[in-house]
Amino acid sequence: MPRGVVRLGVSLEPELLTSLDRWVATRNSTSRSEAIRFLVRKELAEKGMEDPEADAVATVTLLYRHDAPMVQRRLTAAQHRWGSHIQSSTHVHLRGEACIEVLILVGKRREIESAAEELRGVKGILQARFHTMTPGVAGGTTGHRHPHG
Repeated sequence: MPRGVVRLGVSLEPELLTSLDRWVATRNSTSRSEAIRFLVRKELAEKGMEDPEADAVATVTLLYRHDAPMVQRRLTAAQHRWGSHIQSSTHVHLRGEACIEVLILVGKRREIESAAEELRGVKGILQARFHTMTPGVAGGTTGHRHPHG
């Protein structure tokens, strides 16, 4: 595998090049090359995440009212069930009794998707978002291991 940077030519239709240049400007990329590298990494990462056994990281963002009956107890119970996958959580109190919680999960894609579904399904959660990525794109791993009995 070559080291460093390999130069190659890319042919684009004028309309596509104009769209690329607009996108480069709006995302504050340093160059077309950096933007194209970003797009290639994104596509390869998405392809790699098709494997349910893929090493993955995720964020789960939950919005709820802390005064909803039992929501915090249910959420804590769900978090304990997935404790080995949850690496971090941040809880922020908003105005009007609303709270937002952001959790960072690691593990196999299928595991963290199951954890996210359970967390998002807790009665009292009003809105939830789930986003996965693969640390392999950055040359890393989650380091997540399961204890064996």
